[in-house]
Amino acid sequence: MTSHQTTQTMKPATAAKKLGVYLEATPAEFQEGVVSRSELNALQADPPEWLLELRRNGPHPRPVVAAKLGISISGLARGGVTEALTTEQIDALKRENPDWLQRERATQAEVRKEAARIKEKNAEQGDQPRRPHS
Repeated sequence: MTSHQTTQTMKPATAAKKLGVYLEATPAEFQEGVVSRSELNALQADPPEWLLELRRNGPHPRPVVAAKLGISISGLARGGVTEALTTEQIDALKRENPDWLQRERATQAEVRKEAARIKEKNAEQGDQPRRPHS
């Protein structure tokens, strides 16, 4: 009896998400097919020109846009950004630095500061010996 190893595949949307690119901007053959785990690994290890171009200039998916702006995805929505943006559009937003972007960056900074405080507090509690319950 021989064992057959099935090839693990994923939908193009999943593969695009893992590659950090906007699906609608990928080539038609990528959008219409399925991507195996080995194909995904090959794309990550040796990206073709279309993938390099998308990563460099976009359009970028919302998680990438949010990260490049230093805000959350929710912050993008609150700012009215619901579509993928190119690197040029992101850079223009950074230069313009509208009020909503300033607010969202401040909010994100507070979130990071609070997360660091909680992590530090938990680390300190982990160092202290626990008292047995009576």
